[in-house]
Amino acid sequence: MFDNLTDKLNAVFKKLKGHGKLTEKNLQEGLREVRMALLEADVHYSVVKNFIADIKERALGQKVMASLTPGQQIIKIVSEELTELMGGRLADLSLAGPFPPSIMLVGLQGSGKTTTAGKLAVLMRKNGRKPYLVPADVYRPAAIEQLQKLGQQLAVPVFPSSVEMDPVQICEQARTNAHKEGLDTLLLDTAGRLHIDEALMGELCRIKDTVKPSDILLVADAMTGQDAVNIARAFNDALDIGGVILTKMDGDARGGAALSIKSITNKPIKFIGVGEKLGDLEPFHPDRMASRILGMGDVLTMIEKAQAVVDEKKAAELEKKLRKSEFTLEDFRDQMVQIRKMGSLSDLISMIPGMSTSKHLKNLDVDEKEFVKIEAIINSMTPQERRQHALIKGSRRKRIAKGSGTSVQDINKLLKNYTQILNMVKKINKGGMRGISRGMLPF
Repeated sequence: MFDNLTDKLNAVFKKLKGHGKLTEKNLQEGLREVRMALLEADVHYSVVKNFIADIKERALGQKVMASLTPGQQIIKIVSEELTELMGGRLADLSLAGPFPPSIMLVGLQGSGKTTTAGKLAVLMRKNGRKPYLVPADVYRPAAIEQLQKLGQQLAVPVFPSSVEMDPVQICEQARTNAHKEGLDTLLLDTAGRLHIDEALMGELCRIKDTVKPSDILLVADAMTGQDAVNIARAFNDALDIGGVILTKMDGDARGGAALSIKSITNKPIKFIGVGEKLGDLEPFHPDRMASRILGMGDVLTMIEKAQAVVDEKKAAELEKKLRKSEFTLEDFRDQMVQIRKMGSLSDLISMIPGMSTSKHLKNLDVDEKEFVKIEAIINSMTPQERRQHALIKGSRRKRIAKGSGTSVQDINKLLKNYTQILNMVKKINKGGMRGISRGMLPF
């Protein structure tokens, strides 16, 4: 989402570094380009104006002007100001108030409220809570049905709403049911409209006044840019929301909403949707997002993703195998499956410092279907073939290709890449990283 902004900011920083000494003139030129980059990213003009003023005030300080590395100092200041612009720190979900606490999801139609309710249920269950999905949009039977299907898919209980019921009545009865069933968090999926109107806001205010939710979260589509900011302001004026969930942050919009909402509404972004899967909802860390915008990666999020999917026992076993150069095709497949669980490869690459600005990787088009093909090929092998790849000759390759719906050329390519990885492991064991030649990597 922030690729274009990242490129432009890094071009500005490169120029400032090239000056050696920071002067008011070259700073002014750099800030002008930063201003244009932010406006082109659809950041609200008033936010940009204040942001640039704050950077200029700090950058013209004696400490920065006398610095031996003024370019680095500017990057540090911009990083800190971007972090503050987006909220400064992680904003936790509020679960205070009457038990069981209720989280009220509001927003317009199409913003992703219902899917986000399911994603929140997944996240809460990981944190040891027992969520209860409550369909309160009686105007769209499809929304009730969708939430019921999500509940079945996730094995999360769903309140049996119907279109004849009153939304406030649904929420009240759901709280009573939650008490009886031992559920500790209600997720209220409320109605939306194609636009903001008095009827919608009136109903949401009735639910708020009756249920007294612990938190009210606006679900907004990041792809709508400044519209998302205007929508957030309108909902906040009417309901005093507790925060925002931005969906479709994995899209190709310009990202202005993420950089504007906190300043305009004074309400934090609490979560971001980073994909279509039910596990693709992340807490919003302003400092990590600022780091990614500046092309510095996001190692902490990458580590958290790895910790969530890596089996420590299997990792220890794999380490022993690698030390003995016993990395089989089964191990290759298992590691690939674990990497896929962490998210898209393109997203993971962007989290590695410097990778998002690399000329070689910037326009890398990763075909996730290739992973599916590789897994199918390895699964079509016999256990003996997976452990002794040298057995896979002509007739076996034809059989594996037929069983996996691929070609012999695909089998050859996989075995070639695997052999290169195996040789690389052996070289590491023999002589450390210096034992790897530049052309050894299979990618």
